[in-house]
Amino acid sequence: MKAAYIHQTGSPEVIQVGDLPRPELQPGQVLVQVHRVAVNPIDTYIRSGAVAMQLPAAFVIGCDFAGVVNEVGEGVSGFKVGDRVWGSNQGLLGRQGTFAEYIAVDQEWTHHLPEGVAFEDAAAVALVAITAHLGLFRDAKLKAGETILVIGGTGGVGSMVVQMAKLAGASVITTAGSDAKAAAALALGADHVISYHKEPIGEAVARLVPDGVNVFWETRREPDFDLAVAAMAPRGRMVLMAGRDARPPFPVGPFYVKECSLHGMVMFKASPDEIAQAAKDINQWLATEQLKSNISVRLSLDQAAQSHSMQEAATLHGNSTLAGKIVLSVNEA
Repeated sequence: MKAAYIHQTGSPEVIQVGDLPRPELQPGQVLVQVHRVAVNPIDTYIRSGAVAMQLPAAFVIGCDFAGVVNEVGEGVSGFKVGDRVWGSNQGLLGRQGTFAEYIAVDQEWTHHLPEGVAFEDAAAVALVAITAHLGLFRDAKLKAGETILVIGGTGGVGSMVVQMAKLAGASVITTAGSDAKAAAALALGADHVISYHKEPIGEAVARLVPDGVNVFWETRREPDFDLAVAAMAPRGRMVLMAGRDARPPFPVGPFYVKECSLHGMVMFKASPDEIAQAAKDINQWLATEQLKSNISVRLSLDQAAQSHSMQEAATLHGNSTLAGKIVLSVNEA
């Protein structure tokens, strides 16, 4: 089978595209013929070695997938050959990745894909939608009528947070670095967009919500805790999902006097049950077109190295041309 894989960590050029043996099913697994996959920043961190994980040899890259069940292993229940499925959490913690024509996936990480939902949409939202759901509802416990500030509302996770927060009945404020991104954020459902090149974020929040926001969602690699704590209402909740090497100053006094809370979250440490609950809601929203994917670039599997270069340019170097997900075609539907 055709796959994109590495033999050692390094720059995007270490990614090879070639033939590997089709994986053998273990009990409790399904064999999925993959149609679409997507790229995430964590994929590039693992490939580069910035995040050290146990990697099989050869290691197939990628977390997200959408495709069709080709075979079911011993002990599998709830899935049959021909089922349309999607999932994430692959290519992590010793598991093989998804950038291949066929992948073997534990049934607990596999979710049914509703009819009518395109494979590319499911792949594009997989990791980012699960991340948004966990942070909003498991951790921040966002409620209807509350206000949330999402830093970067057109990014992979940010675009999911904006949409899900609106679905939950919250008022959504987000930030954007260009007029095009501001328009995109409004199209996703944001109530207010702060163009931070025109007005400082803190000043805009004070103008829009004098009493502060209930939830502050930080997507940047270098969090600004002074900004966040000043922007939060009493008992505000902050969600952190990036910045492994960040060591910013923290305003301890204002934080605890406001009785705020801080929630660090990593999608791949969630339990199968937590992810399954998120997938249930995501499926419903996708099927009813209430949740929309945010795809910026479409490539083929042969362009796997290029996809990683593009993702790194956006994540590490602030390249503003990428305004959504990179999706790759593996097998045509």
